[in-house]
Amino acid sequence: MWMKGFSMKKCISYWAFPGGGDGSKNIAESMAEAEAAGFEGIELALGESGELNLQSDEAQVRSLVRDAEKAGIEIAGICTGLFWKYSLTSDDAQVRAKALRVIEKGLQVASWAGTDALLVVPGTVASPISSERVRYDVAWERSMAAIREAAPLAQELGVDIAIENVWNGFLLSPMEMSRFVDEIGNSRVGVYFDVGNVLGVHGEPQDWIRILGKRIRRIHLKDFKRSVANINGFVDLLAGDVNWPEVIAALHEIGYEGPLTAEMFPYAHHPAALIHTTSIAMDYIMGRR
Repeated sequence: MWMKGFSMKKCISYWAFPGGGDGSKNIAESMAEAEAAGFEGIELALGESGELNLQSDEAQVRSLVRDAEKAGIEIAGICTGLFWKYSLTSDDAQVRAKALRVIEKGLQVASWAGTDALLVVPGTVASPISSERVRYDVAWERSMAAIREAAPLAQELGVDIAIENVWNGFLLSPMEMSRFVDEIGNSRVGVYFDVGNVLGVHGEPQDWIRILGKRIRRIHLKDFKRSVANINGFVDLLAGDVNWPEVIAALHEIGYEGPLTAEMFPYAHHPAALIHTTSIAMDYIMGRR
């Protein structure tokens, strides 16, 4: 398990590998490739298909832990894209119930995997990738109720529910996200802070980091070009407008010592190159070069 006291480690998302997005990429191969490229951890993804899915049992997850140990890499956390399909704030009660089951399964998988964070999208008011529009105050109430319901299991398993800032029209400032987490009132509920997502639509990431402080449990690294100002603005690390020295300084100021995970997606051509270019960029960002 990723324990306090470790310095920030360089990690990569399973989604960065060709086939990672649909779960078809062999996870053990991804771990070996990540380690060979200089990464110290990998964030695994829970899906509806692939090796790690909603039906995966403890034995299957423990097998992935052994694969990680063999590759010499740590499991940095569990993410999932299922909250875009099953939203905690949907007008459909059955969809909301399914989203809660995804949280519960994800927490169990994280526990089996020996890691202590599950990425959770807290719901959607409006999003570029969703046609559903939910009233803001209703989304707040629904999301908070669901996460409060899941929090005792998180406490029992020793896994954080890490709420990520995404383009969901919800929790639009660091002050608001801080209030949301604080009102839930459980030490196992915190923030999965995405640097690039903030720069895209919500301001300066270093401001968010300093305000969220100890609420931050995990960090996603992405870069973004403000001049593009839409989903196509996401670019390679160091190719966008993120002030990386300020971001790293802010992380040091709040005492963050967890993983730094690059959440990238494969190139259209020569996709294997992404892992290596991202690793080199992270070395510069982290002051290792």
